[in-house]
Amino acid sequence: MPQLGTPAAVDRAEALARYALNRRRTRELFDLLDESMYYERPIALRNPVVFYEGHIPAFSVNTLIKKALGWPGIDEHLETIFARGIDPESEATSIARGNPAWPSRSEVRQYVEAADRLIEKAISTADLERPGDRMLDRARALWTILEHEEMHQETLGYIWHQVPYACKHRPHGYRTEAASRVQADLSRHAQIPAGDATLGTDPGEIGFAWDNECPEHRVHVKAFAIDVFKVTNGQFMEFVKARGYEAPQWWRPDDWAWIHDSGTAHPFFWERDGDRWFWRGMFERVALPETWPVYVTWAEANAFARWRRMRLPTEAEYHRAAFGTPEEYERRYPWGQSMSSPVPGNFDFMRWDPEPVGVHPEGASAFGVHDLIGNGWEWTATTFAPFDGFEPLPTYPEYSADFFDGDHFVMKGASPLTARSLVRRGFRNWFRPRYPYVYATFRCAGEV
Repeated sequence: MPQLGTPAAVDRAEALARYALNRRRTRELFDLLDESMYYERPIALRNPVVFYEGHIPAFSVNTLIKKALGWPGIDEHLETIFARGIDPESEATSIARGNPAWPSRSEVRQYVEAADRLIEKAISTADLERPGDRMLDRARALWTILEHEEMHQETLGYIWHQVPYACKHRPHGYRTEAASRVQADLSRHAQIPAGDATLGTDPGEIGFAWDNECPEHRVHVKAFAIDVFKVTNGQFMEFVKARGYEAPQWWRPDDWAWIHDSGTAHPFFWERDGDRWFWRGMFERVALPETWPVYVTWAEANAFARWRRMRLPTEAEYHRAAFGTPEEYERRYPWGQSMSSPVPGNFDFMRWDPEPVGVHPEGASAFGVHDLIGNGWEWTATTFAPFDGFEPLPTYPEYSADFFDGDHFVMKGASPLTARSLVRRGFRNWFRPRYPYVYATFRCAGEV
């Protein structure tokens, strides 16, 4: 698997291979859908499917080709309407962006093919590294477009999750229910001693980091306890049966108002049919797998933790549990210093759905905490905010800054559809506390 180039030089062959892998995965994602879905919005306040097929290459052209290299683009109109993929705030906003005038699929695909040729030419021949250049220092425009596509693949995954089964094509041989099984004591806690944790990323070491990861810095973390495993569907069912969705004392006021007004009574990925509970998988509905991690909003995770008389871990506590060691040095990954092959967890498109917690003991941290990378992002108690010394990334200045609003929470780790290239210690994800669609899990923490 191609990784980030070194800070000193771009390996063009590796960059081309990573770009080709990205494009193949994206095409395969669009091939999962029936043509009838092309102008539909599986999630009401996301853009329609057509937008995303055009947005990914248009972003690459706008960022690398036009802004960084100063080359001409391909189609100014398409590069305008496909420019940015932030969620519309309302249906009216969505329509105002050009919904009635989306191009035909053949027009979009012609644009995609032309963009691929142009970007491959740039990766092969252009001066991608110009020290001191805001767009090209350490080839940051190149890494921006590669990671942008990898992040959008996961976005497509959770949008596709809402598409009716009749409008999706299940990959040959794929099984929703994983064959793996585990006998684990789900009540176990790990005792994490006090120590320092490194937050963020030093782009000088790995070549690229998003602006919200910078600057890298160290913080002291007090001793704490944390669940060895993510909270499972079976464990969360106890909260549901205890009528936790009817008890306002477990919820923040805004979260309780959401529960009350929406009528939410269980996790979004669950369905009830009489006395039976089901999991709404990517390609079929199956009996609720009790040992899979539960996917929930931050609001639900926080309420469950309070019901257990515990809390969500902070971002720093996650780092300490994931990357810290009893010897007081830090690992690059929970399991060690290098990415394993096959990957030691449910990420990098190993599956389309979760699998039982604890089936990858080889991926456990030095403190014995499992599944910190993969099987679902993990909610933290930390509000998404800039680190001291934050500077917007020139290649995508609005990427983080638009979300420093006090209403997003940091997530760490990875989901089944997170590319391995995005798995690094300092990477941060974030979402609103009541957004139900993402592959988000959690575990509880408490005092020693």
